[in-house]
Amino acid sequence: MAPKGSQRVVKRIVAENRKARFNYEIIDTYEAGLVLTGTEVKSLREGKANIAESYATDEGGEMWLINSYLPEYLQANRFNHEPRRRRKLLLSKREASRLQSAINREGMTLIPLKIYFNDQGRAKLELALGKGKKLHDKRESEKERDWNRQKSRLLKDH
Repeated sequence: MAPKGSQRVVKRIVAENRKARFNYEIIDTYEAGLVLTGTEVKSLREGKANIAESYATDEGGEMWLINSYLPEYLQANRFNHEPRRRRKLLLSKREASRLQSAINREGMTLIPLKIYFNDQGRAKLELALGKGKKLHDKRESEKERDWNRQKSRLLKDH
């Protein structure tokens, strides 16, 4: 048992966009809620989701997650959802306006990093504000990753 005063944060990651950190230079991260239907939540709880090619955008003062894939829930016959429908993101007004100005003025992109369930059982999306990397930047990060891997092997051997 954990001591009385300690808070334990449990995050069960459902979907992760692993290529995002390679393709984009991450500047800032935000946590957003998702507006989901019941079958979408059940599908998420099964751990079947894909956000690899999705992005977030601003339309009419609201933030939307586009091109995310949540497969249909098999036990929900006619009340199922569309797998690739647009999903509304829940952000505070201040965060939404800050993100809108960054997207419009500075040419940045909103990339979803992961979908997870927080300790209260609510589905959350970790969004990142980032700029696309050029080819030489990608090569540089690959070299750095390889060097770190070799360095850890050398330190492990000695």
